[in-house]
Amino acid sequence: MNARAAIPAALIIAAGLALAGWLAGQGLVESRLGHRTVTVKGFSERLVKADIGFLPVRFNAIGPDLATARGLLKASEDAVFRYLQGKGFTPENWEVTNVRVEDRLAAYNASSAQRPNRFVLTEDLIVRSTNVEKLSDASRNISDLIRDGVVLTSDQYNSGASFVFTKLNDLKPEMLTEATKRAREAAEQFARESGAKVGAIFSANQGLFTIGPAIQIPNERSEKQLEKKVRVVTTITYFLTR
Repeated sequence: MNARAAIPAALIIAAGLALAGWLAGQGLVESRLGHRTVTVKGFSERLVKADIGFLPVRFNAIGPDLATARGLLKASEDAVFRYLQGKGFTPENWEVTNVRVEDRLAAYNASSAQRPNRFVLTEDLIVRSTNVEKLSDASRNISDLIRDGVVLTSDQYNSGASFVFTKLNDLKPEMLTEATKRAREAAEQFARESGAKVGAIFSANQGLFTIGPAIQIPNERSEKQLEKKVRVVTTITYFLTR
């Protein structure tokens, strides 16, 4: 065989060796990627009580002049303070957050405003306390202020007390351990039914902690409930072995 004829033959042999090597490599990769896994979820829940509460109180006074309206508002404010003190709170527990003045004669429809009702003064205050039971009682009986002539006003966002649970970090380690244990138990049950064994963790997703109401009540905002439910769901993928 002359040199010119040998070159194509050598190229063919080299290409064949390269192809064989590539196929062998692909077979190795596919063998390594051909593992068996199972993905399971584990959860943990705790019923807890809120540890801090907030009670917004809004009231107003109406008068023909600013001085009269302010005097009426001050009388209502004093009545609110007495009520809160009677429920066991101190001035350190509350704060006046806003006083709004409305002059109805300066409004767009001023011509229809009657002078005895010219000035409307509205005051907002917020009560904060870690004694959530006491705050809940004050919220339930807030209408008692009506007997003292206090004109209470509210909307869906400032009506009644709201309660918050702030000690989530104290629960996280224990709940994550429990959720992981339950995920492992679910994986082991699947493995037994499929004739396999659970191996090491392939991947894990802790999931998010959620704090919601202990009882789902239609049309009720969750923060209005004293009792809360803390929940976390973990997603874990395990290797399965023979």
